[in-house]
Order: sequence, then structure tokens, then C-alpha cells
Amino acid sequence: MQKVIFAAVLLAASRAGFAQPALGPAPGLPGDPRAIFAAAQPFYNFNDAGLRPFHLKASYQLYDDKGVPADQGTFEYWWASPTVHRSSWKHAGASLTDWHTADGKVAYQRTGAPLSFVEYKLKEALLSPLPDEEDLDPAKVRFDREPFPAKGVKAPCFMLVPQMNLFGSAKNVPLGLFPTYCFDRERPVLLASFSIGSVEEHFQKIAKVQERYIAQQVVFYENSAKILAASVDSVTDLAATDPALTPPEDARMAGTERKDLDPILEAGRLLKRVIPLYPHDAMQAHAEGAVSLRAIIGIDGGIHDLRVVSAPWPSLAQAALYAVSHWQYKPYLVNGEPHEVQTTVNVVFRLGI
Repeated sequence: MQKVIFAAVLLAASRAGFAQPALGPAPGLPGDPRAIFAAAQPFYNFNDAGLRPFHLKASYQLYDDKGVPADQGTFEYWWASPTVHRSSWKHAGASLTDWHTADGKVAYQRTGAPLSFVEYKLKEALLSPLPDEEDLDPAKVRFDREPFPAKGVKAPCFMLVPQMNLFGSAKNVPLGLFPTYCFDRERPVLLASFSIGSVEEHFQKIAKVQERYIAQQVVFYENSAKILAASVDSVTDLAATDPALTPPEDARMAGTERKDLDPILEAGRLLKRVIPLYPHDAMQAHAEGAVSLRAIIGIDGGIHDLRVVSAPWPSLAQAALYAVSHWQYKPYLVNGEPHEVQTTVNVVFRLGI
């Protein structure tokens, strides 16, 4: 099981190269979990038409699978409106820039190797770290309130547990089996998010930008190891007509860089499969059925960002997570270059088989 690591979070508002308004008096959190997410959503909406155009620049450090510092990079984001914005990543001879234009098209330029999945996640962590509204649908999920999993820290965490079959009534769901979000105890400020098998995100030194919250520091962990640490260098005003928002003539038109891999093709690329053990408590409860997992197959062929989509029983989900996290695939190639792909893995548990 993934070990959850948390660092102390400082609610600050300024440092070199980054000066923003303080957070103000603590208003206190609502008592209802859904109300907490509803209170937080406006503070994390960086795609609101009422915002002034802005330019964000961040620096990040990547780490290898042994936790040793590897490449350093920069992420920049230019925003003019909900339809016009640009994202750019650069590190060690590799780069990716995409432009979203007013006519709904997407253009991009890329050099060197593809981005790692965690570099893509940095953009989401900085600008939209909360779950989508559809993920909070009361018909689909319930909120299990949990303590902040760090000694001496008192803050509420909420796990989004799907309402489904036996699982909907199961009481002993392990912390982090499903996406879990932890907030400051006084404000609707996100401190961390995690789930077993997925990337653990820490949000530190929270500041305000145009009445929105943004973490000046973001740290990612995978399987207890640090894989990326980022710092926001600046957030400045931007002219809506800034040339940076216009793609050059040689930019290529595209949909998305990351593709979805058909499960049939995915099965044919599997090099190493670990068969999950049938948990004793699930056998006693006569629990069986399919555990559906969503995963990213990395450029190394390994499994990353593994998440449970649905499951008939908690321990079946845990067993499937542990097994699939050790699977290995042939890297997916596009024009001879490895690319990350998303895929769905279904692990079926049947009694008597």
C-alpha cells in the first residue's frame, strides 16, 4: 500500500519574485463536506471570464525513481480568456507548447522527448486541483470524513467513495483507496490530495491571486518517493493581445498529446502481469465482480497514476491496485517515439475460479 507522506503547510503570501495579497481572516469551514467543496470551488477557478489576463511562471525539479534530482524545468501559462490560453513546458532539451485559440482550435510545438505524466499534472495542480463537479454528484459518491494522516496535524480530509452495489454500503474503506482531499481546518484551502496507487500532491505556501488561492509550492510523491517539486516564480498581469498567445505559422494542429489506448490493444502490449490474490474477507463476504482501474502507461512502459473507477468490495480494489501497479507494458510508439497513453484495466474476481 502506498504510504501517505505529509509536510507542514505554511499559509503565507509572499517571497522573492512573488508578492500577493494575504489570505485574510479565517472564515471557518462549513460543517457539511459538500459545502466545503462548494465553498472552495470559486477560489480555484482560474478559467473565470471575470479574471484579468495573467501570466504564471513556475520552476520545477524532477527526480528519478531513486529520489535523486534529475532534470530541471519551467512551466509557463498565459491566460486571456476561457478560450484563449497557452501552456509551455521546457526541460533538458525537450519542450512542449500548446495554444488554445478563440476559434476552438489547438496548436502545438514539441521538441525532444515527450513530457512525463507528472509534468502534465503540474498544470492541473496549480490551476485546477479540485475534483470536477460531476465527481461530486451525490448520486455517485459519498464523502467519508477522515483525519489528516500526519501526527499532530488537525485538518479534515474527505474521500470520495462511489455509491455502488456492495461497496456503497461498505464501512471499512481504507483511507485513500479513492481520491481524498484534505483542507485547512479554518479556510476552504486545499492542503493535499492523494489516492492509493496514484500521485500524492502537497500544496504549500498558499497565496491569493485575483481573489483565488494558489500554492506557491507543489510537491508530488509516488510510492513514497518525491518525483517533482515546483515553485511559482511569478504571476503577473498580461495584455489580452500579447503575441505569446498567438501560435506561430509552423505550429501543428492537434487534439491532445496524451492518447487513450484501446483495452484490446493494451492487452496485446502487456509484458508482465501480476495476478492479484483473492482477499480472505472478500471471500467470506462472497464479494466478487470486476474492479475497474484507470491508469497511465508511461514512456517506460510502467504503470503510473493508477486509480479505482469502480469496485464491488474494498479489499478487492486494494488487491487489484497492488497487482496492476506491478504490470509492465511495451512502450506505446508514435512515429518511433514512446508516448504515454491512458487505459482502463478491468480485474475480474470470481469465487470458485
